[in-house]
Amino acid sequence: MKKFSLVIITVLFTVFGAVAQIYNPVKWSVASKKLNSKEAVVFVKATIQDGWHIYGLNVPEGGPISTSFQFTPSKDFALNGKVAAPSPQSKYEKDFKMNVPFYAKEVTFQQKVKLNKNQTTVKGVVEFMACDKSQCLPPEEYAFNVTIK
Repeated sequence: MKKFSLVIITVLFTVFGAVAQIYNPVKWSVASKKLNSKEAVVFVKATIQDGWHIYGLNVPEGGPISTSFQFTPSKDFALNGKVAAPSPQSKYEKDFKMNVPFYAKEVTFQQKVKLNKNQTTVKGVVEFMACDKSQCLPPEEYAFNVTIK
């Protein structure tokens, strides 16, 4: 009986652990648009499940983890400015004792690039943290790449 109980407990931890690891309320997609022969825009869109949110790009110090981007350097292009986004909503979060910027439902981030070649692939990683009213998931990273033709 003791062995059977141990097997059941092991199975339950494995199942619940696997469910926790694969749950992600944020889905990402990437696209690009060539503005002219020397400039393009990369669009990184987050679609967020109802009841969940991700934090803005500029969260005050002492607050939750902000959404951030890292682009892989390349000789084929140069970043033109910083990542742009629509104005976030803001709400007071008692856990952080401050107003924090956030996005719900969906948000599209944009990064302009100067092209040094006619065709290139832009690669990067977005780090974000998703929360609902009762919990925050650990920070996650989404690696992306998009070809500009």
